[in-house]
Amino acid sequence: MARPLGVAVIGAGYWGPNLARNFRAHPSWDLVAVCDRDRGRAEKVVGPRSTVEVSTDIEAVLARPDVDAVAVATPAATHAPIALAALEAGKHVLVEKPLAPDSADASKMVRAARDAGRILMIDHTYCYTPAVQYIRDAVARGALGRILYIDSTRINLGLVQPDVDVLWDLAPHDLSILDAVLPGGLAPTRVSAVGSDPLGAGKACVAHLTLDTREGASIHVSVNWLSPTKIRQTVIGGTHRTLVWDDLDPARRISVHDRGVQIGPVDPERRRESAVSYRLGDITVPALEEREALAAMVGEFAAAIREDRPPRTDGVAGLRVLSVLEAASASAADHGRPVRPRHVNAENGEME
Repeated sequence: MARPLGVAVIGAGYWGPNLARNFRAHPSWDLVAVCDRDRGRAEKVVGPRSTVEVSTDIEAVLARPDVDAVAVATPAATHAPIALAALEAGKHVLVEKPLAPDSADASKMVRAARDAGRILMIDHTYCYTPAVQYIRDAVARGALGRILYIDSTRINLGLVQPDVDVLWDLAPHDLSILDAVLPGGLAPTRVSAVGSDPLGAGKACVAHLTLDTREGASIHVSVNWLSPTKIRQTVIGGTHRTLVWDDLDPARRISVHDRGVQIGPVDPERRRESAVSYRLGDITVPALEEREALAAMVGEFAAAIREDRPPRTDGVAGLRVLSVLEAASASAADHGRPVRPRHVNAENGEME
């Protein structure tokens, strides 16, 4: 068996401890260091009587020959400089979402990884859940038919972030899921967004995002920090079936409904009399494995390195999400005016 890959986690704040725990538990990885400006915070992650090194010096960590890869879990503004330094040092890089504060920095990261021959991966955690993997496979095999619409709701009484609005805080989850399940990834023809700040917090706390696809599907994403009820639900309607994903219902996360609306042949002269019928079929609830998505994510990171292939959520995927977020921000700033997002070249990660 190949030796475990050495990894260092940079950032021991909110998400870093979760990454450290999963790297530590995975047989493909050897957690060798945790780095944070606050030494006490890093020591807390590592725990007592541990052989994992605690460091406050990123340069020293990147110089270690036993570090094959780093996981960056620091504030978004620092992602690009840390990732670029790690790639220059010959390390593979995993980055928390968003990939960078803007697409210009993200493009630099994608190019740097390509030039260095190293893996750049973004931790779009939801893409590694059994539910999203089931949805991706169902769409790919045509079980739902042609996608007509997608409605996604992500609301709760959440923390108002100091540096980003609700779109940049919550919508990346939904956009990364769409990028994983839609054939060809996330490539809308236009984006429209509106946001509101009823609290006077200085940033949007409630937002609605609409995407149009080349195939004619309409996608709607609703995000909200102010809802007293927590909802994590996505509905994907197709010409054959409709899939409902309720992430808060462990007994019925996915249900596939053989139900829908059918319209008979349309006569332009007698449009109002065209036949409309309703299909009422069975509801299927597939059994899904219960496992931690982060464990699958760190396993994919190791497999991509060993097999020298792009990971499922590579830097280009992160760039596609950023492109849509930037278009959404531009639209919201102009009262919902539709904006055409910049196209991301999947071959080289360039913005077009």
